[in-house]
Amino acid sequence: MLLAKTLRSSTFKLALIWIGIFGAVVIALFGHVYWSTASYVHTRSDHAIAAEQMILRKVYDDTGRGGLIAAIEHRIADGRFESGVYLLADPSFAPLAGNLKMWPSTLKGSKGWEDFIARDWKPDAANSAVLRTTFDTLPDGDHLLVGKEIDDLDEFAKKIKVALLSGIALIFILAAVASVSVTGRTVGRIEAINATSQAIMQTGLGKRIPLRGTRDEWDQLAENLNSMLERIEALMAEVKQVSDNVAHDLRTPLTRMRGRLEKAYARQRTGDYDQSLIDDTMADLDAVLRMFSSLTRISQIEAGDRSSAFRTVNLSEIASEVVELFDAAAEERHAHLDAVVDQRVLVTGDRDLLFDAVANVVDNAIKHGRGAGRVTVEVTQNGGAVISVADDGPGIPANERQNVFKRFYRLERSRRTPGNGLGLSLVAAVARLHGAGIEMVDNGPGLKFRLRFPSPASS
Repeated sequence: MLLAKTLRSSTFKLALIWIGIFGAVVIALFGHVYWSTASYVHTRSDHAIAAEQMILRKVYDDTGRGGLIAAIEHRIADGRFESGVYLLADPSFAPLAGNLKMWPSTLKGSKGWEDFIARDWKPDAANSAVLRTTFDTLPDGDHLLVGKEIDDLDEFAKKIKVALLSGIALIFILAAVASVSVTGRTVGRIEAINATSQAIMQTGLGKRIPLRGTRDEWDQLAENLNSMLERIEALMAEVKQVSDNVAHDLRTPLTRMRGRLEKAYARQRTGDYDQSLIDDTMADLDAVLRMFSSLTRISQIEAGDRSSAFRTVNLSEIASEVVELFDAAAEERHAHLDAVVDQRVLVTGDRDLLFDAVANVVDNAIKHGRGAGRVTVEVTQNGGAVISVADDGPGIPANERQNVFKRFYRLERSRRTPGNGLGLSLVAAVARLHGAGIEMVDNGPGLKFRLRFPSPASS
């Protein structure tokens, strides 16, 4: 099954194409090596034969036919010239001296080069010899043939040819094995991803792509896909939670509105009662509209690109304005709200969104902090801008601190407090947009909430 998919895969087809291209290049290269080597060997042999012919021709010019015959006989008797071929023939091609019994019939004309098979050159040899010769006609009409046996040269060329062909075959075999192996590995990893994808489509997001622990690019891809699946699963769970919480939070005001309308329908109209009914219904509708408005704004911050509105803003100025805005709300709870800010702490961001985020944190600190307590807003510059809001209330349990950023999530003790559980969700969205980190630490008593912005060098 895997082999069939491997052979059908585009990776294997691409590998075959490149093997073909590589093979053509290798064949061309090895062919060039073979022909160059064979040509070099035969050229050296021809040069040696031509040099020997020139020596004998000089002997002839100096000493005549007798000296040439003596030189030929001396070479035949000398073991150093064992592979040499010599023949001196008269004008009628009758042999005068040499180690050939007769002038070869294939040699035509007065001079030239010729390869031929001499069956009578070495009668005791197992096979007929292949001779490479050059011949010339002397001034007195005699014919001089000089050459050498080239069986060893042909054998050498054949060995080179066999070696090159064997090398080419081995390269193709190794390339084919490597292609199948690499393609099979690739297809195997892709099949694991496909199997996991099919399992996810059939059973849900709980499946994950298996890792092999090789830490290669496939494991990195699997880790990234698993992280993406975890993120999707978390988002789907959040969507489900938001849907459940929206249904839960809408049920109460809508039920109240319906109950009031039923009562109004069943009784006589009175001006005061009708006015009270309208006021209460509008208040509930306003609460519902605020909830949807907050949801819409969080979605816009998370999905939209608001960086076009980024400017250099003074975080100390924003904190001072928020403290001034909530001063009256703090007085209603007999709480003390103050600001401790550096004169100028600059960040790059959307001023309106930063104002809303700080306002939501301060509002939570006043509403959920201790009655007649203290809320302190502090802005400092420490490697990066930091704004913190500290209260001396009951705080948030450590195991609940990540949950409060979920939409509509509220602590059990805060259920009766006005609100919809979207304030810190908006703060988290603004922090992500600005690359700011969120920290919540014990204030002993109470909670200290920090927004830590990146330093200008890393932003």
